[in-house]
Amino acid sequence: MIIGIFKICNQKTGLKYQDMNHVKEIVICLGSSCFARGNKKLLKTVQNYLKENHLEGKVIFKGNHCFGKCNKGSILKIDDNFYEQINELKLLEILKKELG
Repeated sequence: MIIGIFKICNQKTGLKYQDMNHVKEIVICLGSSCFARGNKKLLKTVQNYLKENHLEGKVIFKGNHCFGKCNKGSILKIDDNFYEQINELKLLEILKKELG
């Protein structure tokens, strides 16, 4: 199951988002601890946000097996920024802030 989800969100594109010299990269932890703490649901939330805001193919969205911060999960990384202990509401706020 995790491998199938990893394949779904490991989508790289060559298209750019906002800054022509920078592509936003969203990496969601798919390690067992984060997955158990809700990243399975958050994965779908990110996918839906990208689709609803016509950002599919304009950002890199992929999964990572572990960030080594298991006690602070659920974990999401956007570019160099780590977000810890996120839930769906916090995730939507983060996406709006980072992606507009």
